[in-house]
Amino acid sequence: MRSPPPPQSQSNSNYGSPYNGQVGGGGGGGTFAPAFGGFINDPTAQMGYQVGKTALNAGQEYMEQNINRYVSISALKHYFNVSTPYVLRKLLLVLFPWRHKPWSREQRPSHSTPADASNYYFLPPRDDINSPDMYIPVMAFVTYILLSTLLAGLRGAFHPEVMGLTATTAFVVVLLEILGLKFGTYVLSISNDSQLLDLVAYSGYKFVGVIVTLVISEILNRGQGTGGWAGWTVFGYTFMANAFFLLRSLKYVLLPDSSNSTPAGSGMHTVARSQRNRRTQFLFIYSYVVQFVFMWILSRQDGSPAQIKAAAGAAKGVVGG
Repeated sequence: MRSPPPPQSQSNSNYGSPYNGQVGGGGGGGTFAPAFGGFINDPTAQMGYQVGKTALNAGQEYMEQNINRYVSISALKHYFNVSTPYVLRKLLLVLFPWRHKPWSREQRPSHSTPADASNYYFLPPRDDINSPDMYIPVMAFVTYILLSTLLAGLRGAFHPEVMGLTATTAFVVVLLEILGLKFGTYVLSISNDSQLLDLVAYSGYKFVGVIVTLVISEILNRGQGTGGWAGWTVFGYTFMANAFFLLRSLKYVLLPDSSNSTPAGSGMHTVARSQRNRRTQFLFIYSYVVQFVFMWILSRQDGSPAQIKAAAGAAKGVVGG
């Protein structure tokens, strides 16, 4: 008879194993789950989660309240409610506005019942080609900066100051135009915030014409910038198209009337004759004179070496002073 083999020690079978007691799989495989579930169900963890969630909501509410002091978030959402067909049609309208009709914006009553059909609202851009949006102006603004930098690199005139100079120029132009519009709305007694946002949205469509001017002039002039007869011809067309587009589109903002096409509860009322004359003059000056100056400044920012050198020297002088 042979004696049975000595029993193996249970204490050393899993020595050094990172799965301590988990090798068998079946019986000990669930030891991690209670520990993890215990952490989730721990009262201290739950309290920390609730405190973090409350702090996050409070911060979000604080940001919305402070931003709403200057601009309404819900109103801005209306200007970014666009679709791909709308963007394509709007770009064609900005560049070829000559035969477009009608220019009036579509309105709908706030309630479906006839008894409550006294308040009207404008349709969002995706449902009305004549509605202003801020998606195209913002995208055109960014594209203008990147395109100017790219063209400077293709001409061999790229420097680190190119993008900064172009962005600064575009930002200053937009800021001056918004300040001018704010002053104009004050002088012309335009107190409606939505009308101011409409003017800001319309002010950004000039970048579409500037981008077209830069691209076509670069091709026709073979990398020599926007100068010459080709550059001026393209600039003249895009400027006239943008001015005509603004002249027709801004009429309902600055010169509202009580015609049959205007609903009774839309909030667009007639203005005095003297006020109407001042608004007509403002509309003409803004659509032609102001847009010509700003579009010329933006289209001249072609990243030439002399311009970059002068800008860099001026910046160093300011820093050194």
